[in-house]
Amino acid sequence: MQAEASRGLSVKSRLLVLTGLAAVMAALFLAYGVDDWSYALPRRLKKAAAIVLTGFAIALSTVIFQTITNNRILTPSIIGLDALYNLLQTIIVYAFGGMAFLVVNKQANYLLSIVLMMIFSTLLYRLMFRRENSSIYLLLLTGLIFGTLFQSGSSFMQALINPDDFLVVQAKMFASFNNIEYDLLALSYVLIGAVLLWYWRLSKYMDALSLGKDHALNLGIPYERVTRQLLVIIAVLVAVSTALVGPITFLGLLVANTAYQFLGTYRHPALITGAALVSFIALLGGQFLVEHVFTFSTTISVIINFAGGAYFLYLLLKENRA
Repeated sequence: MQAEASRGLSVKSRLLVLTGLAAVMAALFLAYGVDDWSYALPRRLKKAAAIVLTGFAIALSTVIFQTITNNRILTPSIIGLDALYNLLQTIIVYAFGGMAFLVVNKQANYLLSIVLMMIFSTLLYRLMFRRENSSIYLLLLTGLIFGTLFQSGSSFMQALINPDDFLVVQAKMFASFNNIEYDLLALSYVLIGAVLLWYWRLSKYMDALSLGKDHALNLGIPYERVTRQLLVIIAVLVAVSTALVGPITFLGLLVANTAYQFLGTYRHPALITGAALVSFIALLGGQFLVEHVFTFSTTISVIINFAGGAYFLYLLLKENRA
């Protein structure tokens, strides 16, 4: 476990630094190159609201997931929800075409994606936790196998569809904060708010859970019950953020580990706040690059996944040297 930061800036000061950086990045994103404020500002505010929601959901789900698994190189994507989302979009286009109702109607696609991901998560959890003392690593292995299966199915169907429909599928496979429906954004905030209230009841256990299962049980924590509820919370957070903007595989790994390293604390209120702030900075900065540097020639998920993938390799090499 990482010790509390004892030298240099305190944890509160470091959080203030991250808050300041996030505020500067938000101001740059909202104000840069604006000629007509009445036209540009409402649209940029909608994107910023989607970025805040997505960044918080991914940061919170990743920190919780890494605490449960006691492993900082894992993210909730290993369960297979991102691959399931891609498979669903591919099946819809493969079966009904690129102009199908479930493709064109964003509300129907959003609701169907969340429902399907939640059904899959519920069935997977019930299958893995039918017995007492079930291993969390068996769940991860099973999720990894399903994710590989879903990805293989997606690749097979994508090879069979025509090029026009493939472009529709490809657009769904990469996260985008453009053209988000306001009602979907409002509904996502309601869902994330409800999940946050649920997490608040369990947050008192998080620091003890980071010690590992044996220590948590010795401290009197109902480990199995708490872990199951936290896994459901993770599933909802990932499902909502993915259905809203699309999958961003490596964002959670990037922001959570940056928060661990920068804050130097094991206390989860600070870690989650720091990870959320780093997530805001990364997404706002990435969207700024997409719009003003690359002029929409790439997507934010490509930038984030490139940086996150490089950081993942760094973590693996660092752990191997240790």
